[in-house]
Amino acid sequence: MAKHTPKIAVVILNYNGKTWLEKFLPSVIEYTPVELAKIWVADNASTDGSLDMIKSQFPSVNTIALSENFGFAEGYNQAIKNISCDYVLLLNSDVEVTPNWLEPLYQTMSKDRTIAVCQPKLLDYKQQEKFEYAGAAGGMIDKYGYPFCRGRLFENIETDNGQYDNEMEIFWATGACMLVRRELFLLVGGFDKDFFAHMEEIDLCWRLKRLGYKIIYTHQSKVYHVGGGTLNAQNPHKTFLNFRNNRLLLFKNLDFKQFLFINAVRNILDMVALFKSLLQFRLKEAWAILRAQFAYRAMIGQAFHKKQIFIETQYKHKIGAPNLKGIYPKSLLVSYFINQRKKFSQLSW
Repeated sequence: MAKHTPKIAVVILNYNGKTWLEKFLPSVIEYTPVELAKIWVADNASTDGSLDMIKSQFPSVNTIALSENFGFAEGYNQAIKNISCDYVLLLNSDVEVTPNWLEPLYQTMSKDRTIAVCQPKLLDYKQQEKFEYAGAAGGMIDKYGYPFCRGRLFENIETDNGQYDNEMEIFWATGACMLVRRELFLLVGGFDKDFFAHMEEIDLCWRLKRLGYKIIYTHQSKVYHVGGGTLNAQNPHKTFLNFRNNRLLLFKNLDFKQFLFINAVRNILDMVALFKSLLQFRLKEAWAILRAQFAYRAMIGQAFHKKQIFIETQYKHKIGAPNLKGIYPKSLLVSYFINQRKKFSQLSW
């Protein structure tokens, strides 16, 4: 009798995260059905003994030793190329899963071939009644390219009172915990390695939506994310990556006419953010924002080449018109700071 091959590979990307793995791998092992999924840790050339610890303490977990620290984006690309499965569950090392966390994600996707990605409800590990910043109840984006979530607008994070207990289409799924069809991940080129980390999952979801696929959130699955476990929110490098990658995201995925207008607006808004940081004497943050502007412009040529390649992919493999669900048709900045709409439910779509 042929050996049963699980349909899902749960892949945890690790870089010197031994402490997180020791803490959270037990929940992943306990609550992941062996008939449905295999667990993998892809290691970005850690130097903290992570791989040795896994082999001795968690022998059921499969490992991939990457030759260098490829970052979040390319690290996952390298791992996924070398794993055979129908679906890949990308999971941060600082996530605690719960009973029945995986099955609802799989069931949601298996019933509809047009769903490319599905994410669970993401709650804060430290304040478990609160949504978690990095994905909450599903990601959206405003007309000027600012990402936000159901349950989180800027720094305002809502308490989970069941207000987002539904299954619905979103714009992007959190990279902290997302189930994706492997064939589609590879079809669109995986994560953009030039992003290194941060917003690469939004870029991936946007490309899939441009082919006509759906990104879905379901509340039937629930996980707890530490957040900042791999890079603190106040870290200037995180600020740099967010500002640079957000601009790359827009350049790559907007059509030419849209880009010209939105790029001009974002030039102004990014400078406002820079001067705000200077006025508040957050000099490292200001320097990170300024460096991001130069870095983004230096990468435009390379990004243009990728944009042209994807246009060919879109022409050959689209299943419908670009899927625009999840784009807020107004400015989130105006809604939040001027109109004082601090919750997702207060936004006027």
